[in-house]
Amino acid sequence: MALRNLFFAGLATSASAVQILTSAFGNDTVNGSISTFDLTLGVGAASLKPLNAFDKAGAQPTWLDTSLGGGKVVVIDEAWATNASLSTIARQTDGSFKLTNMIGILGSPVAVQFYNNKKALAVAHYGTGAVTTYSLGANGAFTPLEQFKYSNATHGPKPQQADGSHVHHAVIDPTGQYLVFPDLGLDATHVFCIDSKTNKLTPHPDIIAPAGSGPRHAAFQKSGKNTFLYIIHELDSHIRSYKVTYTDKGPQFALVDDVSAFGPESRNTTGSAAAEIIISPDNQFVIGSNRLLPIFTVPNPDPTNSTQIQSDSIVTYKTGADGKLTFVQLAPSGGLNPRHFGLNKDGSLIGIGNGGSVPPSLDIYKRDVKSGKIGEKVASSIATGGGINNVRFLE
Repeated sequence: MALRNLFFAGLATSASAVQILTSAFGNDTVNGSISTFDLTLGVGAASLKPLNAFDKAGAQPTWLDTSLGGGKVVVIDEAWATNASLSTIARQTDGSFKLTNMIGILGSPVAVQFYNNKKALAVAHYGTGAVTTYSLGANGAFTPLEQFKYSNATHGPKPQQADGSHVHHAVIDPTGQYLVFPDLGLDATHVFCIDSKTNKLTPHPDIIAPAGSGPRHAAFQKSGKNTFLYIIHELDSHIRSYKVTYTDKGPQFALVDDVSAFGPESRNTTGSAAAEIIISPDNQFVIGSNRLLPIFTVPNPDPTNSTQIQSDSIVTYKTGADGKLTFVQLAPSGGLNPRHFGLNKDGSLIGIGNGGSVPPSLDIYKRDVKSGKIGEKVASSIATGGGINNVRFLE
């Protein structure tokens, strides 16, 4: 992804710098790319130093995992019209990236999750309705392990579910013993137990969602002695919270709350598509993104264009000790189609990839860590090429 015309407002903080890593879809003529840049915040003006734009990890890079550390980034190529891949790229001393490993995998991967102390990796496949797993060798290479396909299973009633399973996310639970995979097509979240000796998975009963709700992404929260699972549902734009009880037969999930991803105000959400969900770094808030139903107008990120643009939204809820959610805010995302967003380490900044804007933009806002509210925009970028789909703060 090439970035141009990045501009910032000042922040009343001591000078500090953070690196941001993004991925973006390509188009018919240009590969998608992975970009890094420095965002420096300080008293007065802020500054940006672009570092790298890497386009050798596939045509449609769609997910970035930085948990291996050491400058390594695992990338999946969703590859709508080509062969999907799983890659590792390594950051070099000059800030550039080098491709170190790449293997072909089952089509339409959209998210990954390391598990078993990073000995193995699970991949969610949207278009092919599957979960695949890979062991990670000492040399950093991935070896195929297992495949679970759901494509022929019973599907939901919405048009987006007519062709069956669409597994969209992979998430590990706080104990490190279980993985869950929301499946938008089947109105279910698949649950697996991890074998710590073999890296293999054993299926457990699914979490069943209401028909036509379309579970997309999920996030676990450890709160005192309790564990909760929050799932955002794309097709009915709801967030549902479950209390997790661990038994000798595996985890049990009890629904404790069901709220709109647009907050308590009555609103027709037909056609909307909720996307990402995360827990704030202080473990106090659930944050989600909404797409395809813009309800705000915001200043144009292009400083040469005074015409306001439409904006989708970011919703924030405060979590309770019982897993129930209290509405905090519905804020603009800064543009259209915020498929993914990320928070910096202390949660004081949120970076949002508005990949559906024309041109796509990366928008960075202040966030009040005490109230959980998103405040003023402090940075915007106008991107060329395809839409931004993943945003990671590197600190």
